[in-house]
Amino acid sequence: MSRILVVDDSAVERRAMGGLLSTNPDWVVEFAGDGAEALERCNSLEPDLVVTDFNMPTMDGLQLLNKLKQSHPRIPVIIATAVGSEELAVTALEQGAASYVPKTLMARDLNRVVDTVLTASQDRRKGDAVLTALVRQELRFSFPSDRRLVRSAVSTLQDFGMRFGIFTERERTRVGIALEEALLNAIIHGNLEVSSKLRDLDDGSYEKLIALRVGKSPYKDRRVEVLAKFSPEEAEFSIRDEGPGFDVSKLPDPTDPENMAHAHGRGVLLMRTFMNEVSYNETGNQVTLLKRKTAVVAQC
Repeated sequence: MSRILVVDDSAVERRAMGGLLSTNPDWVVEFAGDGAEALERCNSLEPDLVVTDFNMPTMDGLQLLNKLKQSHPRIPVIIATAVGSEELAVTALEQGAASYVPKTLMARDLNRVVDTVLTASQDRRKGDAVLTALVRQELRFSFPSDRRLVRSAVSTLQDFGMRFGIFTERERTRVGIALEEALLNAIIHGNLEVSSKLRDLDDGSYEKLIALRVGKSPYKDRRVEVLAKFSPEEAEFSIRDEGPGFDVSKLPDPTDPENMAHAHGRGVLLMRTFMNEVSYNETGNQVTLLKRKTAVVAQC
């Protein structure tokens, strides 16, 4: 069971988010009415994840995020953004939030985003003494276009990153989210050629087209190639699909408030925020994500 703390000064909003999350029998939902109460509840409950409103009196969502980074660094935080505050989600992601959900899209996106973040944040530190002695590692994968394999692949890549000490526990979650977005993009938008703009229609056409193409040639025969390189200094992930690619110059600016509420800008924003570098090849069918080791600041 995963414990989720929902933080919002509006009782109506708390009930709405709680109702959505309660549809998953594996989640226990708790509530707090403001940031100060949320900190107290985190001390007593130690939740697996926090979903918090951005605009709250006394202590807003960004202030709560920074407090939790200090006192509970392993708890991932999802920011709920209201209309007009979408651009603030960029600041929250830069300061450590694991993801964000526009309040206007709660019914569609909340449970999916929570599920993604919870999966990415699970602690799987299982390295033994021999593995911790590794100084360099290269992994190559060739996946069919099957979304069910993505989380296992991400978990494996996260584990190697942790073994090399490239990122912290909190960053493990954020790196996992970025990798999942990149892999899903390669499968759905690359190999299956399903546009993310269909998700904005919210009429089921997005999933229907995916289901159709996973069993239809040439889409079903395409694969995703992954090359991951690890060293004590950095991790580099190259993810290539066999689709026709796209014009990288036409990629919308994901930080533009007008694009932040759209599904087709979300993945790029998360990848660019959580990784040090994100680049595409000329044809747009390969993305390379670079994560450098986080410098440890000595505490005086």
